[in-house]
Amino acid sequence: MVRLPLSPEEIERGRRLGTLLRQARAGRPMLDVALDAGVSPETLRKIESGRIATPAFPTIAAIAGVLNLSLDEVWAEVNVGASAAQHPVAS
Repeated sequence: MVRLPLSPEEIERGRRLGTLLRQARAGRPMLDVALDAGVSPETLRKIESGRIATPAFPTIAAIAGVLNLSLDEVWAEVNVGASAAQHPVAS
């Protein structure tokens, strides 16, 4: 199976997701968060750095749960600006 390249929007969403998770971790050791979420520390590191821009839903749900983030919060933060980019405001 060939994976298509990510769009600039997907890359930007991945960057926002990584930033949100890193901020929510707030100094907690990456190893602890990763193990509590049932993912490898390398996976968490790649998501936080934006290298995995489109992680699987169960992975995000597990990490969000450990960080006490609701999936609604994650969705809202990751998609900030998406509707504005699709529907620019006329001046």
